[in-house]
Amino acid sequence: MPKEDADFVTALARGLTVLQVFDASRPEMTLAEIATAAQLAPATARRSLHTFQALGYIRSSGKRFVLTPKVLDLSASFLSSMNLQQVAQQHLQDASDQTGDSASVAVLDGWEVVYIASVPAKRAVRLTAGIGTRYPAYATSMGRILLAFASEEHRREVLAASRLVKLTSRTEINPEALWAIFARAKEDGYASVEDELDYGVVSVAVPLLAPSGSVVAAVNCSTSPSRVTQAELIETRLPILRETSAKISAELRRHPALIHAILGKRD
Repeated sequence: MPKEDADFVTALARGLTVLQVFDASRPEMTLAEIATAAQLAPATARRSLHTFQALGYIRSSGKRFVLTPKVLDLSASFLSSMNLQQVAQQHLQDASDQTGDSASVAVLDGWEVVYIASVPAKRAVRLTAGIGTRYPAYATSMGRILLAFASEEHRREVLAASRLVKLTSRTEINPEALWAIFARAKEDGYASVEDELDYGVVSVAVPLLAPSGSVVAAVNCSTSPSRVTQAELIETRLPILRETSAKISAELRRHPALIHAILGKRD
């Protein structure tokens, strides 16, 4: 947290941290667990919880706290104002219809990729990602292609902040090996992973360009290796993904606010 900024509201930042520690593995937590996860003093965490309870974003059951559906209001304004469905959804649907895979758009947020548009596969898949889903960038095809086109400084910052842990036995976590993967992805114009984010998941991703030529996001297709091999996925999905990316990029010309929201100060 920036300590030199007189306008920075530390209490607000700590409160948002409390909201962000809840996830699929920790849907309910005690005050002590929340304080530990958020790296806050228990008294600080308690005040944030009390405030969010009063506002309706959190409720308690005994000594355990859980988020309420009202937290969706925090993302609803972004989703509605940025017209994400209008910009990307139909093109992702077309890609999914052609391949039978899930098709998604994601951006870098810290050391993770966050999904901002997605069409699920019609068949059961190992992982189902929806809008707002987050995965570690280093283990995903979209994260790798985004890091491949990031500046060297930004790439180092992301890797330094990443919790490089093996999600499967095949997850690459060696920094030098990851740098080589990024270099290859930039040269090839795509990135692909198999059984690194989770077993039974294979995906390929390409960059999504803003009108200026900056890489603003990534588009991917994801399916099961039991359905198609990684080599087949790359061969058959790349032309479709590149066409999908080009169509969404063309749509972005009519939505500059969306580009500004995603790129921020990096453009």
